[in-house]
Amino acid sequence: MTTSTTADPWFQTLFAERIGGAAYGKGTEIYKFEKIKRAKRSVLKAHPERQLLDFGIGENDEMADPQVREVAKREIDKLENRGYADNGIAAFKEAASGFMKKVFNVALDPVTEINHAIGSKPALAMIPAVFINPGDVTLMTVPGYPVAGTHTKYYGGEVYNLPLREENGFYPDFSSLPADVRRRAKLLVINYPNSPTGAVATRDFYRQVIDFAQTNRVVVVQDAAHILLTYDGPPLSFLQVDGAREVGIEIHSMSKGFNMIGWRMAFVAGHPTIVQAFADVKDNCDSGQFMAIQQAARAALEHPEISDQTREKYRRRLHKLVDALNKVGFKARMPGGTYFLYVRAPKGCAGRSFASAEEASQFLIHEQSVCCVPWDNAGPYLRFSVTYLARDVAEEDALMRETVDRLGRLQLRF
Repeated sequence: MTTSTTADPWFQTLFAERIGGAAYGKGTEIYKFEKIKRAKRSVLKAHPERQLLDFGIGENDEMADPQVREVAKREIDKLENRGYADNGIAAFKEAASGFMKKVFNVALDPVTEINHAIGSKPALAMIPAVFINPGDVTLMTVPGYPVAGTHTKYYGGEVYNLPLREENGFYPDFSSLPADVRRRAKLLVINYPNSPTGAVATRDFYRQVIDFAQTNRVVVVQDAAHILLTYDGPPLSFLQVDGAREVGIEIHSMSKGFNMIGWRMAFVAGHPTIVQAFADVKDNCDSGQFMAIQQAARAALEHPEISDQTREKYRRRLHKLVDALNKVGFKARMPGGTYFLYVRAPKGCAGRSFASAEEASQFLIHEQSVCCVPWDNAGPYLRFSVTYLARDVAEEDALMRETVDRLGRLQLRF
């Protein structure tokens, strides 16, 4: 938000309290991603001769598979695709059901246990409307994607953060929950493979989640956006574990595994009553994604092998980045999933200390045009993404050499 420089408009006092009330637009706090954008603009202006090494981008760097794009091109010219899709066309839901069966051996009814969404972000935003009343609690893991928590607060609910700590394998510690929070909790939002830590869920962990949900009467929302970017063995769906379908839902995105960033397609799968309740809320929020895009997404889901190439590319890049960062003092390890590398931030460098990961991140951008994302929710960490632009392996290798050279000059302390 920016500070107002003109007289307040007549409606200034009418803004809802959920977005700041009468103080809306007057705050001086800057969101960390905006700080990064500003720093990038500043360093590009100050050092036009120096290539920006951008490891902060959190979106795929390739277009969707050619066969998916061809389907979109054909479908956009069909008269029958011109109208409202409401809660999704049957062809997409059937493809999603087939995908879940083929990849995870999970049998889902495409009519009652699957519903499309215009991306996983809107799905996460709508779920609190299904369950949250004033005073209810949503349990959120941090660091993580805050949207479900933001909308929980919009409905008068509260957010209780469960820190993901390295010493606990980046899993939440349910035993730390106060009794009052347990009593009022209605939703537990988890995300595995986890963004940004890269941790993957195990069957044992999901059993703990299911036991917790059943004992405490909490609905589980598992965000599976990165599930196809799993590196140690086949991907694991929450719905593969006995009891999962009785306590919650899983949200799948077309963006990460299928390079369909910007196409805005996802689906919600799981308990039929929860799926129906989500569909009812969604029906009052949007009129469905353009049917030509749903048909293209159907084509992608019918060919899950498309994601193999995406996964292998990011696996290759992550291995290279792990090696590069370790050469300059980081203690980096290959993540179990996602295209992110989550590493402890340096404590300082020659002649200077960093009070936080954010301070370290800003220093790296300004001093050497190396961009990454800070997380200070559960200790000072930096997130490096391997979705940088590089045309081939040679360009990847050159970028890694440049990264080692620039960071090596700083003599970072850990």
